[in-house]
Amino acid sequence: MTTPAELIACQDALCDTGRMFHQRGWSLGTSSNYSVVLQQQPLQLLVTASGKHKGRLTRNDFVQVGADGKPLYEDQPKSSAETLLHVAIAQETTAGAILHTHSVWATVLSEQFFTEGAISITDYEMLKGLDDVTTHQHLEHLSIFDNTQDIAQLATDLRDRFQQQPEQLTHGFLIRQHGLYTWGETLDDAQRQIEVFEFLLECIGRRGHS
Repeated sequence: MTTPAELIACQDALCDTGRMFHQRGWSLGTSSNYSVVLQQQPLQLLVTASGKHKGRLTRNDFVQVGADGKPLYEDQPKSSAETLLHVAIAQETTAGAILHTHSVWATVLSEQFFTEGAISITDYEMLKGLDDVTTHQHLEHLSIFDNTQDIAQLATDLRDRFQQQPEQLTHGFLIRQHGLYTWGETLDDAQRQIEVFEFLLECIGRRGHS
């Protein structure tokens, strides 16, 4: 069970994440959403509330939700519209934190590569910043899902992919014209993977398709 002090520490850490990502241009305005896993059994997540500016998050801008994505307490704000995606990732991986950004490059490239179904990334030294990757020759398959307002269906599609083709969801995925999702065993791990992916996506965007 999460203690009050641990909950505050998680809130403060996510506030710091929001400020950093906003400064980098990855989470502008009210875009993006972040969560940490408070406990696995039964699942409890601390997730950003809906409609909050990520550069100005406070401790009051988070919601504790259960495995159904619904708030655990009545006096909380509305959770992010994409909470069920966080739930799906938390249940299908060993993630302790899940981060979603809306950068320019993730948005543009997810559209450009959508018909291919994924962005294949290899030969970049920065790939070694992803969990368990030890060589620049690693081939990263960054799947792209179509954007939709039917988050429940998208969460189902995501679970199906995890269970049937887990190799396509090793470190993260994109949503078309929307943004990037990644995760890690800790919040620091998830932040590192956001930084690595955003670097790689910018490299691909700047060089073109060649």
